[in-house]
This record gives sequence, C-alpha cells and structure tokens, in this order.
Amino acid sequence: MSKLEDEKVTVGEITKTEAYVLYIKDIANMDYVRELTDRLINIETDAIYDTNMLIQVIDDNPNSIFPQFLTTERPDAAVSKLTDGRVLCFIDGSPSVISAPTSFFEFFTSSDDYYQRWVIGTATRLLRYVSFLITITFTALYVSVTTFHYEMIPENLLLSLTESRSKVPFPPLIEALLMETTIELLREAGARLPTKIGQTIGIVGGIVIGQSAVQAGFTSNILVIAVASSAIASFVIPSYVMSASIRLIRFGLILLAGMLGNFGLALGIAYIVIHLSGLTSLGTSYVTPVAPFQITDWKDVFVRAPFWVIKRRPTQSDSPNKVRNKMRK
Repeated sequence: MSKLEDEKVTVGEITKTEAYVLYIKDIANMDYVRELTDRLINIETDAIYDTNMLIQVIDDNPNSIFPQFLTTERPDAAVSKLTDGRVLCFIDGSPSVISAPTSFFEFFTSSDDYYQRWVIGTATRLLRYVSFLITITFTALYVSVTTFHYEMIPENLLLSLTESRSKVPFPPLIEALLMETTIELLREAGARLPTKIGQTIGIVGGIVIGQSAVQAGFTSNILVIAVASSAIASFVIPSYVMSASIRLIRFGLILLAGMLGNFGLALGIAYIVIHLSGLTSLGTSYVTPVAPFQITDWKDVFVRAPFWVIKRRPTQSDSPNKVRNKMRK
C-alpha cells in the first residue's frame, strides 16, 4: 500500500536547518530519493535559510542560468507533484517547497490549467510557449532587421519605421539596450516599493518615459512597442525564476542580433537549445519528453489533454516499482 514517507536531514554548520525529503512509497523512484538525500547530506556551508538558497548548492549545473528544480508555495501543486512520483524537499522556516526531478517544460505549467476545461487549459499553455518566443526574440529581431535586413520589412511599414528612426541618434543596438534597461529599472523599482506605489510607478513611469522618449527622438515608437510586448509576454510565464532567466537571455540575443544580424540571433537560439539539452535534474534529462523522445508525455506538456486521456505518470518521474494508478491533479 502506497504511503507518504519522509527523511530528515540537517543542513548548515551553524544554522542546523532541518530539511525533510517527502515522497510516496511505491510511487516515487527511490534512486531520486537517495540522490536528493545524499546531496543534502554532502552540503558544506554555514547557513541555509530558504529553499531557493538550497537549490543553488544542490543543482546538477550550478553555473547554468536556468533553474533545475521547481519551487512552489501552493499545497495543491505540491500534492500533485507527489502523486506524479516526484520527490519534495521542505526547509524549516521556508514557505516554498522543492520538487524534483524537473523538466524545462514544467516551468510553463500551472495548477490552474487543471481547474479549467481542458480546451481552455490547452490554449493557455500554448499561449505561454508563444509568450516565451516573443520574450526572447521580439526585441532582438527588431535590432537585427533594422540593422542588417531592411529587405524583410514590408514597404508600408518601412516608410513608417524610417520616419520614426529619422530623429534617433543611436544605432538600433544601443537604442534597444537602453530601452530594455529602462524597463528592468521600472520593474525593479515597482517590486521594491509598497504595492500601491509600485503599481503607480510602473504604469505612470512606463507611459511617461516611453512617450517622452519618442517625442524627444531618443527612441522609435516601434521599438517601444517591441520592448513593451516582450516585457508583457515575460509576465505570462508562471515561474518567476524562469521568467527572470529568460529576461536576462534577451540581452544576450539582442547583442548577437546587433553584431551578426539574423545569423547571430539563430546562433544564440541554437546555443540555448544545445545548453538545455545538456542540462540534467537529479541526473534526468532537462528537456524530457523531447529528448529522450516520449510522445505519450506530450499530452500533458504542450497541451492539457482531458483527464481520461492522461492515464500514466510522467516518464521522467516514473518508478520501476510503479503503481499504475490513473494520474489525478
């Protein structure tokens, strides 16, 4: 009979923080339980205060910009991960919990997908993937096209773009970097200020600075649209940690697009794909179910299929001694 099990580990030489590894016996893969427990035991640091701090010392690849463990503060999401066969880790005093192993695509799913009709959940999930592409490529594509590839712009739009950029004293690369930096400054200012003031600063600051920059010839109005669209799209991604990583990637792609055009943009995207393919989470592939290819898992990764279709647990967290119960979210 499956039952909830836990293992206690003390981390931090000074803080002696209590960490608990939770899993469901006969459903979770015990190899993952032992691997996570061993990593916790082998931590050599003075203090651990939070699960997000703990993740950085147990990552498979700590130098990667991408998070390799999922964290959540929602009890329903944590229970869902347990029934999927994943292993959880709690830290005393921290409001969030770690789920492992994790795939890249798991950061684009939300518990709310399962509380709506499957058609709506699928549409919302697909929208997140589209938002991901917009976030990393929209501004970089603007820089690439306006610097090297004017022939890609339709004639009617080209006239408007030429008129808009006629007063801008900066090349597209510098113009885009300045606007992206301004957006990040507004974002950080809004996050650090009290809620009501932060919202006001974000809205008023964005409108005033954007409008004034265009009128002063500091930037083109089309770039303002591109930067604003990229910023809005980044908020669609449910995981804040993944969203922050993607925003930083955007700067690298802008630099490559400004120096090498579309070739640089394609080179940057190719490097991201190669890097993701080489990452692991508790020793499992980070891009499961794309590599290794598991078509049966696609019905709950890229789409949210009806519950009667989702009959197996994710391959990444499956166990040799698995209990074949129908998955429930």
